[in-house]
Amino acid sequence: MSLRFAAVAFTLSFIAFSSSAQIARDFMAGGALDLIKTDNNKLLEKAQVGVECNYFVTRQFTGSAGFEVWANQGVSFAVGGRWFPVEEAFVRLRGLIGENDLSLGAGWAKPINDRVKFEAMGDFYFQGDFTIRAGIQYIIRRRG
Repeated sequence: MSLRFAAVAFTLSFIAFSSSAQIARDFMAGGALDLIKTDNNKLLEKAQVGVECNYFVTRQFTGSAGFEVWANQGVSFAVGGRWFPVEEAFVRLRGLIGENDLSLGAGWAKPINDRVKFEAMGDFYFQGDFTIRAGIQYIIRRRG
């Protein structure tokens, strides 16, 4: 590998990472709706909505807290985190306090503009269910 190639690669990487939509100390808030879940017999049979706020500890890691609301079963507090290996994809792990369950998921976040993202994700719940959900996230920029 030549020194020139290394310099160009470093410069391009620096530009790509520094122009990232998410920055450490930003917040991201939004919600998602389950489109399909393994314990549903029909599309949108049971309403399940998640509302969540993420804090970017670094550009790639967030801490999150929120609520899962079920039409038939009430509300569960959710706490967890996300890892963004690249800006438009993430892996997340959450604990659902009221349900005594964990979920592990992966998703894709497509920027609509510099503050709004459309998300599609799949979550596996350790009690045995799998869900596909979609939602919107809004990035709240830090000041200064």
